[in-house]
Amino acid sequence: MTDEIKLNRDMVRGSKAKLLLENELLTEAFDELEKSYFGAWRQSTPMDVNAREKLYLAANIVAKVRDHLALIVKNGKIAEVELKQITDQAERKKRFGII
Repeated sequence: MTDEIKLNRDMVRGSKAKLLLENELLTEAFDELEKSYFGAWRQSTPMDVNAREKLYLAANIVAKVRDHLALIVKNGKIAEVELKQITDQAERKKRFGII
């Protein structure tokens, strides 16, 4: 896969991830899951270590999904900048007759 194809793919993925992170229903679902998991975790007894561990892990997985989507958005923005640089460089070369 050429660099430009990969950069385009990353840019598209970043745009899609941004839409997901801005989606009201998805953010509401994430918030409700975290609230539910931490609420159940807080209400668990100190002796119920297994359940508390599972709830803690579940809440952290929600955060990891959010973080993963945010990373895809960030990589998409970087790809967009790199594509612009490639385009600008190609235009300069064309303008000066290098190509």
